[in-house]
Amino acid sequence: MQNNLTSGSVFKNILGFSLPYLLSYFLQTLYGMADLFLIGRYGGVDGTTAVSIGSQVMHMLTVMIVGLAMGATVMIGQAVGAQNRAKANRYIGNTITLFAGAAAVLTLAMLSLSKGIVLLMSTPEAAQAGTEAYLRICFAGLPFIIAYNVISAIFRGMGDSKSPMYFIAAACAANIGLDLLFMGPLALGPAGAALGTTLSQAFSVVLSLIVVVRRRMLPGLAAAHLRPQREYLGDMVKIGVPVALQDGFIQVSFLAITVFANLRGLNDAAAVGIVEKIIGILFLVPSTMLSTVSALAAQNIGAGKPQRAREVMRDAIFITAGVGLVLAGATQFCAVGLVGLFTESDTVALMGSQYLRSYVWDCLLAGIHFCISGYFCACGVSGYSFAHNAISILCARLPLSWLASRNFPGTLFPMGCAAPAGSLVSVLVCGVLLRILAKKQAAEDSKAA
Repeated sequence: MQNNLTSGSVFKNILGFSLPYLLSYFLQTLYGMADLFLIGRYGGVDGTTAVSIGSQVMHMLTVMIVGLAMGATVMIGQAVGAQNRAKANRYIGNTITLFAGAAAVLTLAMLSLSKGIVLLMSTPEAAQAGTEAYLRICFAGLPFIIAYNVISAIFRGMGDSKSPMYFIAAACAANIGLDLLFMGPLALGPAGAALGTTLSQAFSVVLSLIVVVRRRMLPGLAAAHLRPQREYLGDMVKIGVPVALQDGFIQVSFLAITVFANLRGLNDAAAVGIVEKIIGILFLVPSTMLSTVSALAAQNIGAGKPQRAREVMRDAIFITAGVGLVLAGATQFCAVGLVGLFTESDTVALMGSQYLRSYVWDCLLAGIHFCISGYFCACGVSGYSFAHNAISILCARLPLSWLASRNFPGTLFPMGCAAPAGSLVSVLVCGVLLRILAKKQAAEDSKAA
């Protein structure tokens, strides 16, 4: 289903598009949360550590896939905004071809690297076997993870954020049921968590393909559109690769922080892993708004409405920053209880609450630069997003995390401060980049005139 988002209230369009997307993100995040919650009840601290480390690796791969698919969302969105259905179908076909090849290569590569990744993460010895089992099963299911995210990217480029929500809702229900079976009565531990996630993702993909074909949700798409064409692949890669590298760089920084925590011991590792899952939930609004701004602004740019695209970014920033402020303030009063939902250990709950109370302020600051990054993607300058994230990671997030892990062995609170500090740097750099982009666009407009 195709939706035109280039007219009407900008604020209402943002809410109408983002709410189904937000629910989709919530359900997808619930996958990992369900794994961690149940392994905490059935598998002990070593099982919790294995699933938390393994799921962080999988999250890194997933966000890079989503980042690469952002190129498809933007280019399809611009074609839809310009009301060029034939061009949109060429982008859709080339997206399918590109990611089918990527799925085959990535699956084989990651399966061969699974043991090395466990060692690279400085995984505590007690959790190494469980982490490797979790990763190998999840790596085998990468084609399904890629397929779901590609289908979602295509629909969101067409202005449809509801269909992906329905597909992931079915998968989430299946995942929770399978987790209960595999980690409960069958006692498969971390391997059971991975098996439940992989099978439910496969179910989601099969279901979505059945629905797409039966309801003819991609009208006009033909086998000829699958033929790789340099022009269309180049357009998508130009936008998607910088986003994927940016997201990968961010996740590598998170993994490095996980390594810092792992070196401090099993309790610290479990605490940081749990908080990363909680932050994943709290970051749903910023993540949703990044993709919402990308899709809506892309359609408006395609329709020749650049001012309206800027209004999309502005309104999204107000929404995201407001929600971030409320969440960060509220978390100060319930941090111990939130972490305690995922562990029976009082020590892990206390250490996790220290980390969460400082880290959570990143919801406010990251929400601002996420929205600006979405606008950069829609404008075709996703390299700007990579630039500000690289600067913040190298100049603040990683060095501050390392220093805190070395100099404050009794608390995780200082380590948590590194994330909002890094986002503050990103916001400042984004302000400079927005001015550069505005001058560039003004110069292009004057030449066209």
